Amino acid sequence: MASVSSTPSTGQATGQVTRPATSGEPLRGYAKGRLRREEILDTARALFGEVGYRSASLREIAARCGISHPGLLHHFPTKEALLEAVLQRRDAVSEERFGVIRARGTEALRALVEIVAANVAEPGEVELYCVLSAESTAPDHPAHQYFTDRYVTTRANLERSLREAAEDGDLRAGVDPSVHAPIVVAVMDGLQVQWLLDRDSPAPTDMPAALRAHLNTLLTHPL
Repeated sequence: MASVSSTPSTGQATGQVTRPATSGEPLRGYAKGRLRREEILDTARALFGEVGYRSASLREIAARCGISHPGLLHHFPTKEALLEAVLQRRDAVSEERFGVIRARGTEALRALVEIVAANVAEPGEVELYCVLSAESTAPDHPAHQYFTDRYVTTRANLERSLREAAEDGDLRAGVDPSVHAPIVVAVMDGLQVQWLLDRDSPAPTDMPAALRAHLNTLLTHPL
């Protein structure tokens, strides 16, 4: 599912507080630490997508980054903190790039299609989301509450966008935003699974085109 929820910045995931450097040497150390943190997040994201959260290990992530296990723990003291940071960064980057939450009505829906189009170029992100969202249906999964809250927020944001479209005269008569918001979410999730399964075929699922076509059935004019 495309990222349309609002979450805190990744710096909050571990409880770490970063401060701007005031001299050349601290700046180099600060920048190096930031780069290392991003490398760990990228590696964790890839491994979580490959084998799932439960099968991935911090030691494997550290090895792939070329650092020690204690070195990784310096940045992320627990596996749960690392997972939270990976998920939060994904949402924050999507909102910064596309501004779905900030947009109104059909502009928000158009941004949603743009996010799905961007996901085609980032299969690792799609794999990560599909694997973790499925795993997290288990109540004891560390990401269970995250995805529970995320779906609630995503549906609420979509319902708001559809209501705004109705206020602007862009929504077809009889379309109930509260009914169709979860349907749009289901369409996005289903398209991602289909695309992952046939993306190497001669005619893979066209996620953005399919989502746009569905949204157009709700609107008085095409996006």
